[in-house]
Amino acid sequence: MAETNIVDMRAIEMVFDGIQVLKKASFSLRRGEVHALMGGNGAGKSTLMKVLTGVYRKGAGTVLIDGAPVEFTGLAEAERAGVAMIFQEFSLVPTLTVAQNIFLAREPRVGRAFLNDAEAVRRARAVLAELGVDIDPRTPVEQLSVGLCQMVEIAKALAKSARILVMDEPTASLSESETDALFKLVERLKGNGISIVYISHRMAEIFQVCDRITVMRDGETVLTDTCAKLSMDKLVEAMLGSTAGASMTWHARDHALGTTPVLEIENLSLEGHFEAVSFALKPGEIVGLAGLMGSGRTEIAESIFGLRRPTAGQIRVGGKPIRNNRDAIDAGVGLVPENRRTQGLVLDHSLLNNIMLPNLARFTRRFILDETAATATARDFIGRLKIKTDGPGKIARMLSGGNQQKIVLAKWLARQPKVLILDEPTMGVDIGAKSDIIEIVRRLAAAGAAVLVISSEFEELLAMSDRLLVIQGGRLVQELDRREIGSEEVLHHAVQG
Repeated sequence: MAETNIVDMRAIEMVFDGIQVLKKASFSLRRGEVHALMGGNGAGKSTLMKVLTGVYRKGAGTVLIDGAPVEFTGLAEAERAGVAMIFQEFSLVPTLTVAQNIFLAREPRVGRAFLNDAEAVRRARAVLAELGVDIDPRTPVEQLSVGLCQMVEIAKALAKSARILVMDEPTASLSESETDALFKLVERLKGNGISIVYISHRMAEIFQVCDRITVMRDGETVLTDTCAKLSMDKLVEAMLGSTAGASMTWHARDHALGTTPVLEIENLSLEGHFEAVSFALKPGEIVGLAGLMGSGRTEIAESIFGLRRPTAGQIRVGGKPIRNNRDAIDAGVGLVPENRRTQGLVLDHSLLNNIMLPNLARFTRRFILDETAATATARDFIGRLKIKTDGPGKIARMLSGGNQQKIVLAKWLARQPKVLILDEPTMGVDIGAKSDIIEIVRRLAAAGAAVLVISSEFEELLAMSDRLLVIQGGRLVQELDRREIGSEEVLHHAVQG
């Protein structure tokens, strides 16, 4: 790998609404390097990369590409210079084919009037072959898995002659096999001289795929070094200004094991997803649901919440049967879904409106909204959950992933739930927000709520759970007392069968 910098960002400053979000931030990228950009929610990572890709105009500082200063006024200018960003939310059109997406707005033509689809397919096949990706360019994107959509996004960028790729949380929605395929592709791109900025909260994969790491905190660059010289503990300390190990340490908790269950599941089945699942949750208890992707975990959660109609079995909360979503909410059940952006939030609404949505009855009298009380509640949760925002009126889309997740939590906590189901509650959030969310869950259980947690991160499940239920192929195969689990490896073996 050459030591020459293809990107140099020096003393970058940005001010939004009178708040300085970048403070003389710096970042460099070498040719053929994979460079991780890390930091907590609101650290300035995305803002810095949006300066690089022309989405934002910097307030001060210098950006150099190949040693020459640049001042991009939009994404198109950055793309012409070979800079492309692959966002968490794909920019693909589902109803168009792979080839049509790769060359969207740049379609090959016959003359000026007619599109040349055959040429688009030929060129797309060449780009995909160069990446080592086996996808038929004529396939509609809506038929592809999330992992293959990620590959198409990369192909789309490289078809524009991108030399610098910014990947924002590229593995957030990928399965383990899809993640492995992405890592192989990243190595291939690196070998071809492509430079990659890799933004991720998953520290284990950072050490697996990256050459160097830069950490930002509160708009400043606080650390840059090679992966070989850094440890996990040093990274956490750089991101938070302290260590966060305490939140991931399990402590046995006192909870009312002898009391009547608040949630009872009896022989619950959903054809094609899970079969004859039975368990119960007691007040103050945190139960982890452990299983591989596709084992039926999410479908069980959605059935309890009334979003799916089981084909057999019973669900009871407080002894009363749950037949639909209205029953579940009225009985005090809340669900923090796996995908906060599409299922948990109305992104174009304010933080205030999102928190109010399941709580309108509480703030409405004779069809008149008590906005003062609603705003006071929103401000209370902003403080209690440490949501980084300039106020309740902030649009949800404008907040970081961790802060968006806290809004989803806040709207259900405002209802004082008897049962809270959390499906991948820390997916795509940084270590600081993860620690906050784990502590929120512990406090909720300590206050008497029953909590069901689904997570692919076994360390997280072990840190929170009093008991663990192991799901394999849609069946509940084992129940483990947390005291009996000596290591993460024990849980891995149980889940793998």
